[in-house]
Parts: sequence; C-alpha cells; structure tokens
Amino acid sequence: MSANRPAFRVMKNGYDRFAVDDAIENYAVQIEQLERKVELYQNKLTETMRELEESKARCRQLISTDAARREAAENIARLSLREANDIINTANKNADIIIREALASARGILEDLSALYDEAGSVRTEASGQLEKLLKDFEDFRLPEMPDLMWLKEAEDKLR
Repeated sequence: MSANRPAFRVMKNGYDRFAVDDAIENYAVQIEQLERKVELYQNKLTETMRELEESKARCRQLISTDAARREAAENIARLSLREANDIINTANKNADIIIREALASARGILEDLSALYDEAGSVRTEASGQLEKLLKDFEDFRLPEMPDLMWLKEAEDKLR
C-alpha cells in the first residue's frame, strides 16, 4: 500500500467518481497482491513448520540412536573389561600351574642329580679302593727271574 492518502476532487453530489473508482481499483489490486503474498507466506510458514517438525523428529531419533549407541558402547566396554580380567585371571592361573610344574620338574631333576652325585661318590670311593688294591697288587707282583738262555743254545747245538 502506498503511504500517501489519495486526495479526491470534490464535485457535485460528492467526490470524482472515476478517481475514486481508480483508487478503489488500485486498492483492490494491492489487496489482491497482498493476499497472494500472505498466502505465499502462509504456505512458506506451513512448509517451514513441517520441516521444523521433521527436524525435531530427526533430532529425537538421533538423540535416541545416540543414547542407544552410548549404552551399547558402555556395554561393550564393560564386557571387554570383564573378558580382559577373565583372560588375565586365566593367564595367572596357567602361569601358577606352569611354575608349580616347573618347580616339581626342577625338584625331580635336583633329586636325580643328588642321587647321581651320591652314586658317583660311592663309585669313586669303590674305584679308588680298587685302584689302591691294584697298585698294591702291582707292587707286590714279582717277575720270575729269567732263565739263562745259554742252556737253550746248548740244547740247540746238541740237536744239530
């Protein structure tokens, strides 16, 4: 609408009818344009409100999905931690079993070594005694005197 108010010429029995009709026609065109603009703005507002509701629905869905994902992530973290603790406990138990078995094996090996050491000591003592006896027997051993080989030569000479 124009800001200026129209001024009409005064005539007999009122205002200039053609000028008033033109002004009314202008106002009618302006009203029609404004009504179309209002209708467009209302359509735009309706569309914007629909988009807003869709955005709110998507936002609620994202918030719900995010909450579900966070809960799933917390559950996974909790399960992972529990599984890791179970693995560590199992590893500790296995390590304890391995250490016990290794200690038992080491004990058995040490007992075998101790028995071998004792046996080696008795064998050494026995061998030492036998060596001493052999040395004594060897020292006591006397070779007979060698006979005079002259008699053999004489016997050969006689036989010829």
